[in-house]
Amino acid sequence: MTLIVQKFGGSSLSDAHRIKHVAQRVANAWHLGKQVVVVVSAMGDTTDDLIDLATEVSIEPDPRELDLLLSSGELVSCALLTMAIRSLGLDAVSLTGLQAGIHTDTSYGRARISRVDAGRVASEINENRIAVVAGFQGVTEHFDVTTLGRGGSDTTAVALAVALNAERYAAYTDVEAS
Repeated sequence: MTLIVQKFGGSSLSDAHRIKHVAQRVANAWHLGKQVVVVVSAMGDTTDDLIDLATEVSIEPDPRELDLLLSSGELVSCALLTMAIRSLGLDAVSLTGLQAGIHTDTSYGRARISRVDAGRVASEINENRIAVVAGFQGVTEHFDVTTLGRGGSDTTAVALAVALNAERYAAYTDVEAS
């Protein structure tokens, strides 16, 4: 079976209607006999909204705490898309950066991936599940949450595609919902 990694940007996940549309696109690939790993960004302008909120409560938010806050946007997208895929009758599981094995250095806000241990993702795929991974995030050796900076979900998707030896990687932005 062919393994593909699909990455969906925030504009493609900006509301419930678009999330359902993305779920159908993922399901279509699965029905074509593909093993699918999906990496998601935060919905719409969530990251910018969270940064604005953080700077309202603190003039200079602590970088570690800011990374933890910002990582929540991808978690929302990840859980909602997984729910939408499951509502189509497919088995899917949501995974955080930690669960997906994304390990980074401690450069909060612009962390670099130091290694990828994609064993859990591979295990889910082998159980015939669609793995939906929260992009943009990883963890340090002490399990502190880090973010990879702008474009971090793309970085996550490419790193997983390489670690899983995927046949194809595709990034989608502004996926139109019909």
